[in-house]
Amino acid sequence: MSAPAVQTFPAFNLSRLLSTVFEPERGERICILIDLDDPREVVGWQFLENPDYSIQRYAHDVFYRGLHESVMSELGLQGGDFFAYKITGGSNLDLPDEAVSPDGRSVSLERDVYPNYDIILCISTFSATAPLTAHAKKIGFRGATLHGVNKVILETGLAVDYNDVSREAEKLRLGMTRADWVEIDFKLGSDLYTLKLELNRQEAQKSHGLCRGKKPDIANLPAGEIYYVPTGAEGAFPMKYEDGTIGLMTVREGRIVHAALLKGNLQTISDHQNKIIGDPVTGELGELGFGTQRLPFSGRDIQDEKVLGTLHVATGRSDHLGGHLTPDKFVHAKNATHDDILFAPHKTPEIQVPQVRMHRDGETIVLIENYAPADYMLNLLADN
Repeated sequence: MSAPAVQTFPAFNLSRLLSTVFEPERGERICILIDLDDPREVVGWQFLENPDYSIQRYAHDVFYRGLHESVMSELGLQGGDFFAYKITGGSNLDLPDEAVSPDGRSVSLERDVYPNYDIILCISTFSATAPLTAHAKKIGFRGATLHGVNKVILETGLAVDYNDVSREAEKLRLGMTRADWVEIDFKLGSDLYTLKLELNRQEAQKSHGLCRGKKPDIANLPAGEIYYVPTGAEGAFPMKYEDGTIGLMTVREGRIVHAALLKGNLQTISDHQNKIIGDPVTGELGELGFGTQRLPFSGRDIQDEKVLGTLHVATGRSDHLGGHLTPDKFVHAKNATHDDILFAPHKTPEIQVPQVRMHRDGETIVLIENYAPADYMLNLLADN
């Protein structure tokens, strides 16, 4: 069976997105959070003059203006306020408490924002899913993180019907849940490496974009993912760094314990190795994820990890996924990140993934071959 073609997409509609994801009740209060190098640049909307803040401009031009021009009245929402906090500098680091409004007021996220809004949209440079999930569970709000928004994401990953996304994800989840382990083969040049992730027959989870009812939760948008929190891992895998350097990660007892240079900058590898030695939990493999949607690549991991045929592992913080690794377990607070390592043909063309296998119910099943879903996954999606 061949892979389905990328779908066509309706025009983005903010009212449809919010009503589908949240099914908000009339009178619920909504606000928007962004991150800036200096939060006071939000005063008088100064940040709109800075071309480096393209993500934050979408937060204003599409989401804030959309809310105030029509969506709040259509859905019966209240509030529509806008706040900026200081950029954290890392994925899923805890957020600073101070934020600033466009009229110059300084507010506390914990005292003034989280308890006073029912729906919080965080449109930022770095993901805030983990810290917002922790606060949502404690305080009781719902929300969505939409870090890295760009034109492609707006026109595709945020334009889809999340009822459909949820149904498709559930088909794959049911066919992949309670697996014993997953093995991933990696090929770099003529060298072959294998990473085995123990799953211990846990229930697979899905990121499907629906965040309804009164249950506190944070949706990560675009959504469309099946994921697990591994209980252990062994083997090795190549990893591509932001500067193009490729290193070989040796994994023992669920953690990266050594990084070796394969290609590129030795200093990049040395810095990573020193981080692993100084703060060992930074190397813990806290997630294994598989994309479920037929989306175009956007150049942003937030969407590209949701594309069917891609896969990712993540290191670090895992409490927002049901794992045990919380920020207090890191030696240094700045290291308490959750960092996705995405394997996809456009991002890691040097690294081939000949095969991904899952062992479940006494049978070993091929899930992915060469960044394409194998027949097993395609047949799950074809089921009515």
